[in-house]
Amino acid sequence: MISYRTALNGTLLVAAVTLSGCAWMNSMMGKDSSNMSMKNQLTGAQEVPAVTTGGTGTVETTFDKSTNVLTWTVTYAGLSGPVTAGHFHGPAMPGANAGVVVPYTGDLASPIRGKATLTAAQAADLTAGRWYANLHTAKNPGGEIRGQVTGK
Repeated sequence: MISYRTALNGTLLVAAVTLSGCAWMNSMMGKDSSNMSMKNQLTGAQEVPAVTTGGTGTVETTFDKSTNVLTWTVTYAGLSGPVTAGHFHGPAMPGANAGVVVPYTGDLASPIRGKATLTAAQAADLTAGRWYANLHTAKNPGGEIRGQVTGK
């Protein structure tokens, strides 16, 4: 006859193996809960006020919740001229403007790549969808294309 303690230990062992297997599968499938990946469209219509442009783009971000490191790649085409500046702005919901939170540095030709370590407050705004990406040109110094950074 199996004792209660032996049965309990066996059940706990099976549960632990099952949970660790699930965690491994999630990380292998890109569902690591410490990372948040988003891909969002940039358009002139999202600018405030809206801008008529043939320019479009995307911003792909990955946010590591365990280190507060944000990495990004911004791609674009069809703008009225070279990008003169680019930033993440916040906190702001769609339809509202906000100040620069993280500027893009270095070469602003497409694709723009970078990373930054965020403060706890910045991380909270980013993960709540209160940041947007913005690209500026000489013709549109307030921004030519913009996109809200959301998990949707």
